[in-house]
Amino acid sequence: MPQPPPLPGPAPWRPVFGSWLTAYKRTWRGSIFGRFLSPVLFLLSIGLGLGSLVNKSAGGVDGVPYLQFVVPGIVAAQSMWVAMGESAYPVMGAIRWNKKYHAMLATPVGIDDILLGHLGYVAMQITGATAIFIGVAALFGSFGSWWVLLCLPITVLTGMAFAVPVFAFSATQEGPDSFNILFRFIMTPLFLFSGIFFPVSQLPAVIRPIAWVTPLWHGVDADRSLALGSPDVAGVLGHTAYLVAAIVVGALLARRSFTKRLVV
Repeated sequence: MPQPPPLPGPAPWRPVFGSWLTAYKRTWRGSIFGRFLSPVLFLLSIGLGLGSLVNKSAGGVDGVPYLQFVVPGIVAAQSMWVAMGESAYPVMGAIRWNKKYHAMLATPVGIDDILLGHLGYVAMQITGATAIFIGVAALFGSFGSWWVLLCLPITVLTGMAFAVPVFAFSATQEGPDSFNILFRFIMTPLFLFSGIFFPVSQLPAVIRPIAWVTPLWHGVDADRSLALGSPDVAGVLGHTAYLVAAIVVGALLARRSFTKRLVV
């Protein structure tokens, strides 16, 4: 299919971003309510409920109260949930069901613009959800330092390290059944075994390397280091570099998948 000439101006991805934002304006109230409710429920049940038992029996984890140990991990995990939710069915729908991407390609918008605009929208969703989570958690005394503010960009990178490869995966699928595997056998085990609820060092030795290569562990470890107020600067920079590399590799795969599916 021949491409129309590119849009004038430096940012032809903006109309793509705007189209997703316009659709979101119809549902934002329910979304925002859920994103305030989610941290409250987690903090009450796990951070305070389970945390009180852990503090009483073991004196916390690694010398800190369980609430301050677990919350940075949940902050990172919620970015994974948002990223994968926004990158699975919406991408498939735009390819197979409502043909939104096809309509965009009939204009002077290209594959790169579609990816950049839609991923920009996903990054906006992750940023908003993370800011809300951190703000609510701070009211519960979950953080020990203002360093926690740097968790916001780290957590957005964590979410995008999932979103971009899921874009690539979603573009190759013919139906939604494969997403059950994605959510049940990838997202759920990562949530349980990436150092959120207990140190990865407590896992069996053969499983630890699997946790170490996942983006979620890097986000959890970096967020926890910052939130506790004594960050390992070299470690945080290393985690950041890993997340950026994962995003770059995922972007190359996504561009290839989108081009093969929508153009070639």
